[in-house]
Amino acid sequence: MNMCKVYVTASQKGGVAKTTTAGSLGIGLAKKGYKVLLVDADAQGSLTASLGYKEPDSMNDTLAVIMEKEIQDEEYDSNIFGILHHDEGVDLVPSNIELAAVEVALIQAMSRETILKRYIDKVKDNYDYIIIDSAPSLGLITINVLVAADKIIIPVQAAYLSVKGLEQLIKTISRVRRNLNNQLGIDGVLITMLDKRTVYAREIVELLDDAYGKAINIYNSRIPFSIRAVEATTKGVSIYKHDPKGKVAEAYGELTEEVLANA
Repeated sequence: MNMCKVYVTASQKGGVAKTTTAGSLGIGLAKKGYKVLLVDADAQGSLTASLGYKEPDSMNDTLAVIMEKEIQDEEYDSNIFGILHHDEGVDLVPSNIELAAVEVALIQAMSRETILKRYIDKVKDNYDYIIIDSAPSLGLITINVLVAADKIIIPVQAAYLSVKGLEQLIKTISRVRRNLNNQLGIDGVLITMLDKRTVYAREIVELLDDAYGKAINIYNSRIPFSIRAVEATTKGVSIYKHDPKGKVAEAYGELTEEVLANA
């Protein structure tokens, strides 16, 4: 019996290290010997670009094409179609701007909220973990992601507006759980881009703990702010390759251990 777990990194606000978290967790799990599939479910193709595929919009076999085939009930080999093998040990289903057109096509599709789940169910026997990077918005693609997932990881920057966005996301998750996926759970809230030197950041962390700490797991791992993480994304490699002994790589290693402990 396959015990593949499907995680999604989700936020209704951009710039909170959501994509970095998806890639770093996936590669962290792969470094421990697990078979991992990363799925880029954002039309901006940020996860695809951050892993070194610099021109996502010129790619042909992407998540958009896979979802179109599922919508049309077309035959294709789901075990190989659209899956790239990355040199840091993970597989990737890339994404590009064509996914925005799929958002429109989904409006008319039968069982429109479950199209991505149909694909995930076809490939999950090949993996221990599937990690989906969702768009920082609430459209039909994001609903598809939440329906396909088992657990959600919510990156939250240590800033007031990011905390406000968390309230909206939790309401959305509750609606999806009630109506479409009663197995959906929040694995944890991850505090990112933390500058421990500022009083403001410490106050935001305390606010999160007070508001959500009793109801939702808040990871002990805290991802510090570092220019090295930005450099890694720009160079198209993981933080483990770019700065293996740095504080961000260490923090994502700790997060990987926490996620495994919760699995």
